[in-house]
Amino acid sequence: MKSSSQFSRRQFLRGAGIMLGLPWFESVSSFGAPVVKGTPQAPRRLGICFFGNGVNPHHWGASNGPGGIEFLQTLKPLEPVKNKVMVFKGLWNPSTVAGPGGHYPKMNILSGLKVKQTTTDVEVGLTMDQIIAAKVGQNTPVASLAIGTEGPKYSTDSGYTSLYSAYLSWSSPTTPAPKEIYPQQAFDQLFDDGSKRARDKSVLDLVMQDASSLRGKLSRRDGQKLDEYLTSVRELEQRIARAEKLSTAEASTRGWQPSVKTPWLARPASGIPAQQEEHVKLMLDIMVLAFQMDRTRVVTNMLTNDLSGMNFGFLGIKGGQHELSHHANDAERLAAYQKGNEYMVKVWSEALQKMEATNEGERSLLDNSMIVLTSSLFDGNAHDSTQLPLVLAGGGGGTLRGGRYFDYSKDENRKLCRLHLALMDRMGVKTSHFGDADNPLSDLA
Repeated sequence: MKSSSQFSRRQFLRGAGIMLGLPWFESVSSFGAPVVKGTPQAPRRLGICFFGNGVNPHHWGASNGPGGIEFLQTLKPLEPVKNKVMVFKGLWNPSTVAGPGGHYPKMNILSGLKVKQTTTDVEVGLTMDQIIAAKVGQNTPVASLAIGTEGPKYSTDSGYTSLYSAYLSWSSPTTPAPKEIYPQQAFDQLFDDGSKRARDKSVLDLVMQDASSLRGKLSRRDGQKLDEYLTSVRELEQRIARAEKLSTAEASTRGWQPSVKTPWLARPASGIPAQQEEHVKLMLDIMVLAFQMDRTRVVTNMLTNDLSGMNFGFLGIKGGQHELSHHANDAERLAAYQKGNEYMVKVWSEALQKMEATNEGERSLLDNSMIVLTSSLFDGNAHDSTQLPLVLAGGGGGTLRGGRYFDYSKDENRKLCRLHLALMDRMGVKTSHFGDADNPLSDLA
C-alpha cells in the first residue's frame, strides 16, 4: 500500500468515512428519465455483479436452440428469465495475458487497461461504471454504489498487491472506489433519514475551521496543496446539497416516480452476517431495492472477492472457493466447485426475478436495466482469462433483445471493452473509445 504521504486529499476524506464521487463536469449534459411523447419514462440502470475464482468450464455456457437459448448446467437457474438474458463466449481483456501473476493482473474487468505490477502505487484505470456515474449520478441521491461481502486482505504475489483482488470499481486510474461490505452501512447510504448528512456536515465544518486557521501559516506551495484538498471538500458539499434537494423535491427534479416508495427490506443488523449466504443475498437485495427506489442507477456488487476463500458449507461442501477452484480435476473437489458456481447464478437469478416483478409502467425494472454477471477468470483451475464467463440480463430500456447466445471466440476483435462501449452508450455516455476498444458491439438490439 501507499505510504500516508502518497495518499490524496480525496483518499483522506474517504478514510474519514466520507464518500466522494467523481466531480460533475458542466460540459456533460444531465441524463434524467427519458421522455417519450411528453411523458417521463423510467431511467436505465446498470449493475455489475462479480464473483471470484472463475468457473467450471465444462458446465458454463449456452447455445441457440430451436426454442431459443439453451443453458448448460451452471446457468440453468436462469430459466425463469431466459428471454431477458444474453450469454457471451470469447470476450476478454487482451492486456491480462502479459506478464506474470495468476489472479491479480486479471482484475481490470471494467477498465480493460493493464494492471500495474506493483505492491505500492496501484493502477488499474478509470472504470466504465464510474464514467457512467459521473453523468447519471446527478439525478439520484447516491451517484453510484460499490458493495461486496469481503474487504481487502494484504499480501503480494508475483510483484502484485492483493489489493487488486478486492476492488472492481475504480474512481480514478489509481484509486479504487470505496466498497461497503457492511449491509447496514450500505443500506444507510441509500436510505439516509438526514442524520448521515448532518454528521457529514459537522465533519465539513471542522475541516473548514482547520483550513481557515492554517491559511496564514502555510507557504505558497502548501497553500496550493490546501486548495487541492478543499476542492475535494467542495465536491462533498455539492453531493450533500444534491441529496437534500432530491430528498425534498423528488417529483420536480426527477420528472418520474419509482413504483416502490418505501423499503421492503428491513434495516440490516450491524456487523457482518454470520452466514455467508445471508450476506450475499442481502447485498443483492440492497442492489435491487436501490434500483427500485431510484436511489442510484449504477451499482457494482462483488458477491465474493477474487481469490476468495469463502466457504459455502451450507451447500454441503468442504473447502474454500479458491481452494476448490484448483481442483486438478479431482472429482470430489470439482463437484464442490460446481456447486459453488451454481449457487452464485441461483442467487443472481433470484435478484433478476425480483426486478422482473417490479412494474415501471410499460416495462419492468429488469427491462429498464442492464445487469452483468462475470468473473475475472474462465477456467479457475488454469487461471485462464483468454475468455471470460459473461452473462448480461435486462432490456436496457428496450435497446437489448435477450434470449440469445453470442460466440465471439473466432472474432479477431473480441475485446470486452466493446461490450462496455455498448452499455455506456445505452446509459447516455457517448464516446468513440474506451479502454482498448474503439467500436461497440453492434448486434445486441
